[in-house]
Amino acid sequence: MLNVAVLISGTGSNLRALLEAAAAPGFPARVIAVGADRDAEGLAHAADFGIPAFSVPFRAFESREAWGEELATQLRAWSPNLVVLSGLMRLLPPAVVREFAPAIVNTHPAYLPEFPGAHGVRDALASGASQTGASVIQVDDGVDTGPILAQERVAIEPGDTEESLHARIKPVERRLLIDVVRRIAAGDLDLSTSAHPAH
Repeated sequence: MLNVAVLISGTGSNLRALLEAAAAPGFPARVIAVGADRDAEGLAHAADFGIPAFSVPFRAFESREAWGEELATQLRAWSPNLVVLSGLMRLLPPAVVREFAPAIVNTHPAYLPEFPGAHGVRDALASGASQTGASVIQVDDGVDTGPILAQERVAIEPGDTEESLHARIKPVERRLLIDVVRRIAAGDLDLSTSAHPAH
C-alpha cells in the first residue's frame, strides 16, 4: 500500500477526488495525512474521511526556509511514500524537495511547459491560445519545471472566462492525478528515473 501525504492551500477539490478514489476497494494507495499552508477550506475533506490533518501557516514563519523546516518535520512524522501537492500555492524550499524527492508530484492547470506558474489558466486565456490542458509533474526546484508524468489537452472555447475554463480543466486534473497515484502504487511508474513519457 502506497502511503500518500497531500498538501493543499485552498478548497481541496483534487484532494477530495483522491480521497474518494482511495476509499474504493482495491485502490493501491491511501491518504495518511493532509497538510496546508493556511487555514484551508479543504482540510474539511480530511475530517470527512477521518484522515489526520495539520497546518503549517506560512505567515507564522520569518522565512520560506523556516516554514519549510516545520513542514518537513510534520511530513516526516507520517513517513509518506509519496507527497502530492494539490493546489499548494507555495514553492517548496529546496531542502524540502531534496528530502522527499523524487516522490513529490504536483498538479497544474495547463499543458506544461506552456503557462507555468500561479496563473496558468489566466495566462492561457490572455495568450489567445485555442487550447490549454492539465498536467501532473514531478517536483523539482523550479516553477513547474519537473518531469511530466501525465498531461491532457483541454480546448479553450469562445467566451471562456477564467472560471469556466478552470471548471473544465479541474476534472481532467483530478483524473490524471488519480491515475498517476495508481500507477506509482502499482509499480507501473518509477519516480526514481529522471524523465517519463507523458500518457
